[in-house]
Amino acid sequence: MAHSAAVTESDAGLDRIRLVVLFGGMSAEHEVSCVSAAHVLRAADPARYELVPVGISTEGRWSLSESTLRALAAGPDTLPDALDPAGPLLEPAPTVAPTRPGEQVVVFPLLHGPMGEDGTVQGLLELAGVAYVGSGVLASALCMDKAAAKVAIAAAGIPQVRHLAARDVDVDAAFLARVATELKFPVFVKPANLGSSVGVSRAADADELASSVERALRFDEWVVVEEAVDAHEIEVGVLGNADPRASVPGEIVPTHDFYDYEDKYLDGAAALVVPAELPAEVAAEARRLAVAAYRALRCDGLARADFFWEEGGRGLLLNEVNTMPGFTPYSMFPSLWAATGLSYPALIDELVRLAIDRHAHRAPHRRTPRQ
Repeated sequence: MAHSAAVTESDAGLDRIRLVVLFGGMSAEHEVSCVSAAHVLRAADPARYELVPVGISTEGRWSLSESTLRALAAGPDTLPDALDPAGPLLEPAPTVAPTRPGEQVVVFPLLHGPMGEDGTVQGLLELAGVAYVGSGVLASALCMDKAAAKVAIAAAGIPQVRHLAARDVDVDAAFLARVATELKFPVFVKPANLGSSVGVSRAADADELASSVERALRFDEWVVVEEAVDAHEIEVGVLGNADPRASVPGEIVPTHDFYDYEDKYLDGAAALVVPAELPAEVAAEARRLAVAAYRALRCDGLARADFFWEEGGRGLLLNEVNTMPGFTPYSMFPSLWAATGLSYPALIDELVRLAIDRHAHRAPHRRTPRQ
């Protein structure tokens, strides 16, 4: 397999990077993370990395995944499709710390949803003082909270779908009436702080709206309701820190009413069209807006920007930005970068490089200078 040029022949005498892959987690996307981690570990170059699989149970316990280590020792092709997070219990901070002087550690928090992708684990890694893949605390928290992210996106002047958001204590008959009046039916109802379409449903009338909101609030205390649009679903991958770059756009053609959890991870029937068949000016605008959203939300490392394209209507409308997109066989993000010229193993290498660069760049700011 081809690998990124980030590591050159002169690196051959250096120790491997200790790559700690965190997977599982306490969110409803636990299983998705276990599948994503299996594919990352299968593709990572063992000559470049000392791979350390650390599972987080649904109760929040950290464990060294010994079954994964045994499979890695036997060859990456022996890894199961989804990893088992069970194993000897670990303390989080020592787990991510270097084991010897001068060792380079990078943590890949391959966690989706709350208590992993939302800034919580990123805060732990900041306190531990180690490099990690992806966005920092602020961007992770902001992108996870769809309601808050929409405020930032609006301030940046990036077009998006019409929406309403409310906290559980403010969801009442008046709020439901506002949805019916201001957004019209049908609408999509989402928990504000989840991904992978978990808890998302389509409501065609007032009765369905009430039940959909009740369902969404089982996952989070904030709910977001968005207008339904007749549009193409376009996604763009973004990589980088201070100088991000965008992939070619791709299009999702769902087989269900919308691109839901089953279509993404279970059925695998949704068609991913990469590159998307878009007019050149629309593709260029999607890439420009993806980078603009990435910057507005303070992202680093990687993200996937999701758009609706109303052909003949309002054009491109940002739906959301995901700071840790999936790495499963059906995932769009790796496919986008493969079509842009970056293979799956090279994508892992690039993410590690970006993590190291960001950690080094931020090092002078971790201690407040004396006056």
